[in-house]
Amino acid sequence: MDELTKRDFIESIKQHATSGKPLLGICLGMQMLFESSDEKGEYQGLGIIKGKVARIPDTLKVPHIGWTKLFKNGQPRILGGIGEQDSFYFVHSYHGICENPADLAAYAVYGGNKITASIEKENIFGCQFHPEKSAESGLNICRSFLKL
Repeated sequence: MDELTKRDFIESIKQHATSGKPLLGICLGMQMLFESSDEKGEYQGLGIIKGKVARIPDTLKVPHIGWTKLFKNGQPRILGGIGEQDSFYFVHSYHGICENPADLAAYAVYGGNKITASIEKENIFGCQFHPEKSAESGLNICRSFLKL
């Protein structure tokens, strides 16, 4: 967020988000869409998605690194082409917690805990995992987003 502020990008991102044009945040990019984060202190996010970013519980191995399946919440548009057996590459220590359950597009289960894997709100999309590093399944998500 400091870099976005220094480079005067915050208003441009917010304007794009309200334009109706698709916006995709990947990993940290998704986390910045939330209102706040407690990583290295309490920081304000872009506030595009209501909720906060919190550390994965200390009872789990952090960072969460590896291939994990997704569980869809409803029919998210960019995740439509993925199957139940598809896995996606994660590498993170923090995760977004949506205030509105409807914004949760998919979750992953890590150590018995549900971790937000993807968000969707109107034209705003986010992936905590890396679709660009998730083989053909991840490329299908990228293709779905580009078709929007």
